[in-house]
Amino acid sequence: MSEKVTPGAKYFGNGRCEFSVWAPLAERVDVHLLSPDRFIPFKTTERGYFQAIIDGAEPGSAYFYRLNGKTERPDPASRYQPQGVHGPSQITNSYFDWKDDDWSGIPLEEYIIYELHVGVFTQEGTFDAIVPHLPELKTLGITAIELMPVPQFPGTRNWGYDGVFLFAVQNSYGGPEGLKRLVNACHELGLAVILDTVYNHLGPEGNCLGEFGPYFTDLYRTPWGPAINFDGPHSDEVKYFFIQNALYWIKEFHIDSLRLDAVHAIVDTSAMPFLRELASSVHELGEQLKRRVSLFAESDRNDTIFVRSKESDGYCLDALWNDDFHHALHVLLTGEQSGYYQDFTGLNELNKAFTEGFVYSGQYSAFRQHRHGISSKDIPAARLVVFAQNHDQVGNRMLGERLSQLVSFEKLKLAAGVVLLSPFIPLLFMGEEYGEAAPFLYFTDNSDSELIEATRQGRRHKFSAFSLHSEPPDPQDKTTFLRCKLNHQLRHQGQRAILNEFYKTLLKLRKDCPALAQLNKETMQISSYESERVMTVRRWTGLEEILIIFNFGESHTSLRLTIPKGHWRKRLDSSETQWMGDGSLASEQFESQGEITLTSAPNSIVLYSK
Repeated sequence: MSEKVTPGAKYFGNGRCEFSVWAPLAERVDVHLLSPDRFIPFKTTERGYFQAIIDGAEPGSAYFYRLNGKTERPDPASRYQPQGVHGPSQITNSYFDWKDDDWSGIPLEEYIIYELHVGVFTQEGTFDAIVPHLPELKTLGITAIELMPVPQFPGTRNWGYDGVFLFAVQNSYGGPEGLKRLVNACHELGLAVILDTVYNHLGPEGNCLGEFGPYFTDLYRTPWGPAINFDGPHSDEVKYFFIQNALYWIKEFHIDSLRLDAVHAIVDTSAMPFLRELASSVHELGEQLKRRVSLFAESDRNDTIFVRSKESDGYCLDALWNDDFHHALHVLLTGEQSGYYQDFTGLNELNKAFTEGFVYSGQYSAFRQHRHGISSKDIPAARLVVFAQNHDQVGNRMLGERLSQLVSFEKLKLAAGVVLLSPFIPLLFMGEEYGEAAPFLYFTDNSDSELIEATRQGRRHKFSAFSLHSEPPDPQDKTTFLRCKLNHQLRHQGQRAILNEFYKTLLKLRKDCPALAQLNKETMQISSYESERVMTVRRWTGLEEILIIFNFGESHTSLRLTIPKGHWRKRLDSSETQWMGDGSLASEQFESQGEITLTSAPNSIVLYSK
């Protein structure tokens, strides 16, 4: 039975290694060990599996699989590709001296996510180079780092969504040992690790899965290539392969959570959908390991099925990205109305994003030209992830501009407050906390000349309607990649140091104030004042009450507000001079008798507690 087979090369010790591969399209498969050069035939088992146990195969040994005595390809479940996607696979030793025996993960509601790309986060572009920055992220208030995909992709620079060997950790990042060192260091500091995984497609260059078995289907298409065969003939083994990959990251690398990329592009009409089976397997493994393990889903469908329970016919994933929150906030800050931003106009959408989650919950979308989404009102706040920036929202702009290049310093502070003081799980995009100036552009390092040109043309076509006088940076040009490198010294300089401290203060308030730490949409009241461009948020627990005034207007505003009786004092005002504002207009403290007039500066956030 397939459930007894672990795909790939498993080293037992003493030079003994087991090789397993699912290759129903092949009549014969041999292992070609390169040093010393020899061929070992596989034995066939049921359902198209081939297996062999070989002596004299040590960690570091390179090998290919030979199909039908002719074509040689890397192992589809290769653990390491030291020479890239076209080179041989390499046997690895799973042993690592872990120091995280006491680590059991963190609860979902404590996640404060920091998304980063390994290649551009540091000048070195490696896992090990990230480690010295972890204490700074911990001090900032981050509780989890999210790594953009790390499975082997072509060349040395790529966003990671063109991976083709899903079990092999990118060689230029430091390989499997480097990833383990990073995770170990994170856990020693109390930081969780989320890994971005791609189960909706594989990249084009070096993709040899289709030569081994029917991993892909012609019934569906994705925007990025052939869809994975999750519901056709032989799909049981395809599902098994991808589920084993998810479990591999959790068992072998102690990864705490997985982000599932573009789950809306995973089509599975079977009675036991892949995503539900994946969730069941991952959660079961977490229980066995006595660790909190979560699955975060990214989808543009505004569909709560992904996080609903099995009893509600859901897929049982743990949390879901909420793009609507970003879109509503971005339009308020920038005034942009092109593309999907045309569906968002003002405060009312941000009000709904705070109150419910999804803004589009079944109404007509002018951008999509059909009704979009369903209500997320009954989805707990701790199951929705919100952000002002992420790799998609920055990187899918033609020039990769961050928010720091689009809006004023006051608006950057306002954006931080909206995200970090919301009742949802917040995500920061690397460098956001200090206003990093480097763009995040789309970059590749392919070797196929036709693919290189097709990628260039695709980028030109994508942005042709937006600019008649320029074209997007060449993804293949190494300079495009180098321009994206972060300059961490900026966080200690001038205005950016103030912004960094402001983020730190917001995160401390979020953790220290019971009313903010409790992620609950039910203990919250939102009011919008469209003409003044002001939104107020009141959040409370049995111990404390918080009032937040978000002023998106370009002038100071005085509003008569109905708020509970009691003594209120100011805890934060982004317009104060300590935050390089023009000076606070808000009262330091006041006594409410049920109504009070409060004043706030333009593009500011003021927080009071009772």
